[in-house]
Amino acid sequence: MEQIIRNRERGGSKLKFLLTILVVGVMVFAAIKIVPVYVTNYQFQDSMQTEARFALSGYPRKTEDDVREDLYKEALKQGIDIKKEDIKVTIQQSLVTISLDYTVPIDLKFYQWDKQFHVYADNHTI
Repeated sequence: MEQIIRNRERGGSKLKFLLTILVVGVMVFAAIKIVPVYVTNYQFQDSMQTEARFALSGYPRKTEDDVREDLYKEALKQGIDIKKEDIKVTIQQSLVTISLDYTVPIDLKFYQWDKQFHVYADNHTI
């Protein structure tokens, strides 16, 4: 009787192990698909903030179109699919504001997800 119970318990532990491996595998796969999107967004946000801070510090001062062009090139370099017109740049006296809304499709094979980002930067000091 004791032998029969032990055999069932061994099979149960194998099933739990396989389910754990499956869950961990799905989590790793999702992380591989999702984390790079957030890292790219963070890097682009940093580029926008840098551009906003230093847009007025050079000579000659950058125009709105210059800032937009620089950010568009950076977005293409980082693989962000946007149109140049999507980047909103405003320069008024000593204030620079930049905003961009974009969407990145994430294909998890079992779920299609469109992650929307709203990126904003200005040259205000903290």
